[in-house]
Amino acid sequence: MDYALLMSNFARQAGRKLTQQDLLYESLRKAILDGDIGRGTQLVSTRALAEQLGIARNSVLYAYERLNEEGFITASRHGSWVNRVGAANPVPAAGRSDANGAGLSRRALALPPRRSASSAGHGFRPGVPALDEFPLAQWRIALERAWRYTDARDLGYGDSAGHPALRRAIAQYVRVSRGVRCTAEQVFVTDGTQASLDLCARMLADVGDSVWIENPGYNGARVAFLAAGLDLVPMHVDAAGMVSTPADWQRTPPRLVYLTPSHQYPLGSVLSLERRSALIEHARANGAWIIEDDYDSELRHSGPPLPSIQGLVADAPVVYLGTFSKTMFPALRIAFMVVPPWLAADTAVALGSLARQGRVADQLALADFIESGRYARHLRRMRRVYQQRRAALVEAIGRHMAGLVTVSADAGGMHLSVRLDVPVNDVAVSDAAREQGLHVSPLSIYCLRAEDAARYNGFLLGYAEIVPQHADALVARLARVIRGLM
Repeated sequence: MDYALLMSNFARQAGRKLTQQDLLYESLRKAILDGDIGRGTQLVSTRALAEQLGIARNSVLYAYERLNEEGFITASRHGSWVNRVGAANPVPAAGRSDANGAGLSRRALALPPRRSASSAGHGFRPGVPALDEFPLAQWRIALERAWRYTDARDLGYGDSAGHPALRRAIAQYVRVSRGVRCTAEQVFVTDGTQASLDLCARMLADVGDSVWIENPGYNGARVAFLAAGLDLVPMHVDAAGMVSTPADWQRTPPRLVYLTPSHQYPLGSVLSLERRSALIEHARANGAWIIEDDYDSELRHSGPPLPSIQGLVADAPVVYLGTFSKTMFPALRIAFMVVPPWLAADTAVALGSLARQGRVADQLALADFIESGRYARHLRRMRRVYQQRRAALVEAIGRHMAGLVTVSADAGGMHLSVRLDVPVNDVAVSDAAREQGLHVSPLSIYCLRAEDAARYNGFLLGYAEIVPQHADALVARLARVIRGLM
């Protein structure tokens, strides 16, 4: 294997500047995934490869360590070997296949052609993580290990609260990373945030009760609460999060208060500590519940994640919601709730009557992923990826859309919001952009009342799927759409 040629070809195709260690890592990763370096191949020693390429040995060690962490290779003191993660089986000749069909091509199976996640034509979809950067090989290894420890007893319906191993792992993780006060018995695994919201609405409120909801706010919460027959009360949001006053508590006292305090959806503001404390105090006094949706707080780009509302005081009337759809991948369909100790027994009964747990191997694999530290390493890497992708998008907006929009100041998560500075309607722009293959979410659709829509004329732009070298062309295309409507 000519590693210098491998790196040169990758650098030319990637069209971006990389450090020597990143270039070596990326080129080896691609070669393994493409099957150019097959399973069982022993890689050149770090010392020999450093001499061959004329680079520092630490650069080679860095590349090999990352490949090992992500499951692409197995490293020992005797050498490094490639794991089975690439194209292990060649496509057979036309009209032929092996005995079990493992070599069939995608065309023979009538599957759509493969497309890279970054160029699939979805543009600026919010809420979808950078699936092209997910450590799939590492996850496969975790799944294989989980299946090895699964027996016939695990093939039926599982504990409706979730597998004990995963509940323990989540409890430990949120205690350390988010300051959540809990034990494993307070953690309940669900099939997604929407399922968690539905359970909260049914368990904590009665038909006709009021629920405060951020305006603009998350449409999924709106749907869940309306389906439960609750009365939605839109609450204004400013740079310090949801605005509520003592008069609001007297005039329209809520049974539930739904918040996205660490990264308000969709505007990105952070709820101030003063408002967090006031909400807990008023909720206690009025017998209300706070639902804290912490959907992507782990992806804060500067500084550590903000502490949760739930952890501010020991007896806070808060149900804390988290999800792995943003930090892992949406198809995993695993989220969780953390309830106060006095609500745990009732939650177990409610879940037992409404849901049946399955997918034991997925839950065991995720528990292993968290406890081994691989989840934390994945998050650290994704923060860097999203920081770079956001920076590239903001730079492209400044280059092509100066005078057309104003960019929000938030620096976290996987999306940013922009306000239109020209007299065009955000829904009209979204419709026109869709015809150009761009998914642009209008800010106005996140408002509960029509009279508020005009105040939020802009867009929610997701950047997780947009690799930096594609940002300029996508933004230029969106700018042309906006100017075409002026």
